[in-house]
Amino acid sequence: MKLRLLTWNIHKCIGGVDRRYDPQRVADAIAHYQPDVVLLQEVDAGVKRSNGDHQVDLLGDLCGFHHRTWFPNVDIRGGGAYGNAILSRYPIVETRNVDLTIKWKKRRSVLHAVCRVRHGEIDRSVHVFNMHLGLAQYERRIQLQTFLDSHPFRHIDPHTPIVVGGDLNDVWGRLGAWLAPAGFRGVDRKPRTFPAWAPMRSLDALYLRGDLALERLERGEIDLARRASDHRPLFADVVIEGHAPHHRE
Repeated sequence: MKLRLLTWNIHKCIGGVDRRYDPQRVADAIAHYQPDVVLLQEVDAGVKRSNGDHQVDLLGDLCGFHHRTWFPNVDIRGGGAYGNAILSRYPIVETRNVDLTIKWKKRRSVLHAVCRVRHGEIDRSVHVFNMHLGLAQYERRIQLQTFLDSHPFRHIDPHTPIVVGGDLNDVWGRLGAWLAPAGFRGVDRKPRTFPAWAPMRSLDALYLRGDLALERLERGEIDLARRASDHRPLFADVVIEGHAPHHRE
């Protein structure tokens, strides 16, 4: 069975060049790529700059995703917060947040969702981890190790499909090497995603583990993807392989 994944730092639905708040163009760009599961970063809730919108629900409704989860990371002076969100066409049967914050640094976390995906006659659990990591290299290294040491990651069977993605702020392209010993696979040449109008850095990425095979990984190139945020979206086509283990995933 094939799945299409999309990860995007939507910059609170504020355009990177025109600074215009426009959730509809973010939704239209997402809908263009027809993803099954969407990982979003910098998603506002109750913030004045975004009309007080709860963006996970607004975008979920606009794009037709009935299953969604959101967790705040950063509180905004004046009210509200922003954080990470996951939208899914498949039921989200479990969700939690893992705090990756380092003292004296901006709050960071990884949002975890377990999606139940129909694979032939079998329902498979696909674990999705949506990250927004820190700006400093030492910070990202600590945060990844915290994630790898965390519950529930340490208790997931090696064959269970796992997706890790998001805005990893991977300025030097080294995070793949840090994830590889834990069984994660990516691409050697990651698409550049930042800044959206003239991408120079591969800050955003997707990595897979378990019974998943990557068929395609590309950067969003439509005009809306260039204008709607300060990052470009990444989308990937993956295939669920093998069979579910006899024990609980």
